[in-house]
Amino acid sequence: MNDPSQARRTAFRALIEAFFQKSLDAKRDKLPDDDPKYTALAAQYERSTRLAEATVKLQDIQLVTHPLKGTHPDIKIKQATNLYVNPTTLIQHQEVGSHCLASTGFADDVTGDAAALGHYKLLKQEFEGRTLLEWFRDGDPDAIAALNDDPEIAHAWAASFAALSKPRSKLSSHTLAKQLYWLSGGDPLDDTHYHLLAPLYASALAHRVFQTLNEDRFGDAAKAARQARRDNVEHPQGYAEYPSLAVQKLGGTKPQNISQLNSERGGNNYLLGSLPPQWKSRGILAPLSTDSVFPRFGRSPSVRKTVRELLSFLESDPPPTMETRNQRDAFIDALLDELVSFAAELQQALPQGWTLDEDCELVREEQLWLDPHRTEKDAVFRSDWEWMDWPAQIGKRFGNWLNNQLDKRLPLGEIEAREWVKELLLDEPPEDPKARRATWAGRLHTLRHDVDAPTYIPTREGT
Repeated sequence: MNDPSQARRTAFRALIEAFFQKSLDAKRDKLPDDDPKYTALAAQYERSTRLAEATVKLQDIQLVTHPLKGTHPDIKIKQATNLYVNPTTLIQHQEVGSHCLASTGFADDVTGDAAALGHYKLLKQEFEGRTLLEWFRDGDPDAIAALNDDPEIAHAWAASFAALSKPRSKLSSHTLAKQLYWLSGGDPLDDTHYHLLAPLYASALAHRVFQTLNEDRFGDAAKAARQARRDNVEHPQGYAEYPSLAVQKLGGTKPQNISQLNSERGGNNYLLGSLPPQWKSRGILAPLSTDSVFPRFGRSPSVRKTVRELLSFLESDPPPTMETRNQRDAFIDALLDELVSFAAELQQALPQGWTLDEDCELVREEQLWLDPHRTEKDAVFRSDWEWMDWPAQIGKRFGNWLNNQLDKRLPLGEIEAREWVKELLLDEPPEDPKARRATWAGRLHTLRHDVDAPTYIPTREGT
């Protein structure tokens, strides 16, 4: 009757010997057939010899999920603590962290002497759906017996392999490692009221993030979905985009010096964008039920401040010099900058054609100024816009508003003399056609250029 245990031990041993044979064949392919070195090389790859060597070499590496070398490559594994933490043992917080790998599985990482990483590959060989390392850690008798015919030696080797995930030093940080003193008590002057935190690199989590993002960016399914979008056709699935993505290189030209997984990624580690969001105000309402936006413009704190400063300057009765004129112009230019920003905010935030609302009571020139996109669908509105008398009217309305704020202390002609087309439309748009088309003023300039052909004579009726 066949012994199932003996057959299983034989299968374990065959797996180990096949791994060593494959490594030997790779070395032998580099030697001529009659090279005498082959015999010595074959002896080096004999199972017992290779396993004995592995138990020594593997002392220089450690199985980890959080290698300290991820924070500094010069830290040796015997000098500071590296952690191996199974995600299933972690508290399942709502935030993203290594604990998220509990339900999805994770890849073990190895750190330490890069020259010893080849021996770790043996322990990654799978038998019955589990790695040899897992069988040794569980103390499987058949896996242990496959190592050596001498039970004492076999158990010693298995214990050496199983210890790969245990810390190689007492709990300690390192002078090259990141450290953070966290106040845990109530007295910041008492050193005993602090915990020393040592942030570690979550290698297993970083590897899963890298794999996920790589699949989302370069996988066949993602490529097909993007192509469908370019072709404007339906597709059964979508795709993910990661704006502001950065890549952090660990280990430089030798990523294996950090860890095995880092080496598999070529040292690449993705960093998701963590820039503050660019908020768009939800309080921008269309200026309805009013004939002008200037009262609303004047309520801005920055506008009120500038007006107060300008009024104070004029009330000081400055001498009629060039310096006085330049100072006054600087105040007016600041208000014009505010005015342009105020208009741009309305133009960008409000929908095309908002001035068609039955509650819109703005005078025509302010409608033309603040709703430029309406020209794309409203021929009469476009004709009025192209006539280009409205910028001067806006300038006059601005002058009247400002003079009222200043108790009529400013000569109105100073305002009316400005070239309002340039102030409001950037009359000289960028030379680059792409940059010109990127602005609403540029699009309207292009529009106006099209209708300024010799055969076109604009009229108020748009004919």
